[in-house]
Amino acid sequence: MALLGKFGFVVAAVGAAHFVVPEAFEEITAAAFPQDTQDWIQRNGITEVAVGTALMVPPTRKLGVLGLLGYAGWLGYNAANNSK
Repeated sequence: MALLGKFGFVVAAVGAAHFVVPEAFEEITAAAFPQDTQDWIQRNGITEVAVGTALMVPPTRKLGVLGLLGYAGWLGYNAANNSK
């Protein structure tokens, strides 16, 4: 499996962990989404599973990279705007 495929597995596993141990993601999620944090933990988990899966599958790998970049930018934007 290519490096991006392995990275995709890690991203998907972290996404799944949002449902197993949501409290582990509460502090970081609250920084970006101070309101409805619990809902956003689940939404972020679903997004990470989807992006990670896209990275694992060669035909969707480029879409996965674009999704990862967009998702990371969106999270960073929200964290920066809510830290004020």
